[in-house]
Amino acid sequence: MSRIGQMPIPISGGVKINIEGRKVTVGGPKGTLSQDIPYPITCQVVDNNLVVERPNDSGTNKAMHGLSRALLNNMVQGVTAGFEKILEISGVGYRAQLQGKRLTLQIGFSHPVNFETPEGVELELLSPTRIKVLGIDKQLVGEAAAEIRAVRGPEPYKGKGIRYAGEYIRRKAGKTGAK
Repeated sequence: MSRIGQMPIPISGGVKINIEGRKVTVGGPKGTLSQDIPYPITCQVVDNNLVVERPNDSGTNKAMHGLSRALLNNMVQGVTAGFEKILEISGVGYRAQLQGKRLTLQIGFSHPVNFETPEGVELELLSPTRIKVLGIDKQLVGEAAAEIRAVRGPEPYKGKGIRYAGEYIRRKAGKTGAK
């Protein structure tokens, strides 16, 4: 039995769930999200909990059971609390500016790099070297944060670049002096 899939998803106040065939729509105080559930998996609301079920114990059904439950749980969490990722910029002269929906990064290139904020995601500058990515869709928040980080990922010698808050960068020793 899937341990993730068999756990019910608690529905807090203010969250409305609409199930129409394979499409599940979750609405809450922060917005609305919808997801198509794979074929053999079913879900229903029982006693203020969302329960995800599968017809049999085949390997594919087990995998889809846990996946569907995790996606639905992320939707419920997103419309109630939302998701966030914090990025840190380290390096001398490296900084970010936010002008409307455009993030401008000055990170050691000969030109500033512009990043347009995708739909469904908000960017917030905590300081010139800390960026907060906010949204209700966990996948979009993670993807936007990964795209910003990919502009100049952290390098292992001096640790300069863009990294997630709390991310550990394994450092390498530099060149040794020639004799």
